[in-house]
Amino acid sequence: MLHIGMETGSRTTATNPTTTPTTPTTPTTGPAPEDQPCDLVTVPARQGLEAVDILRRGRDHEAVGPVLHNGACDTLGFLVPPGTADAWDVPGSACTRTDGRGLRLPTTPPAAGSGWLLPPAEDAPVTDPAVLRAALDQAARLLEAADGCN
Repeated sequence: MLHIGMETGSRTTATNPTTTPTTPTTPTTGPAPEDQPCDLVTVPARQGLEAVDILRRGRDHEAVGPVLHNGACDTLGFLVPPGTADAWDVPGSACTRTDGRGLRLPTTPPAAGSGWLLPPAEDAPVTDPAVLRAALDQAARLLEAADGCN
């Protein structure tokens, strides 16, 4: 399971969740999702939700991997390939390392009280970190512009 709390350059963390977990969907063919290692990028929910929208409606139709929602901390967690934490430097976000401990893509939410916004699926085992970085940057600009209109 993923152990949340080993962030790099974190302004946000995913701890003390209190929402009710949801039941994930499980792929029926191909490699089991739990056989794939991953890191976890954690962002504020508002920016993360905007990034999910950007990714899902993108013209390049980039795959969005599993996304966790942690209501207590109001954060989203994007599952990304292992090693992403080594170079992750996006302000306002954190990337939890697997540190070679063999952590795998969970079939159930890895933290008590968290739930799947987008559950694991065969066609999108994890989100590409470069694509996620671009979506988070665009989301931050959109939110800044929207907040500046008030």
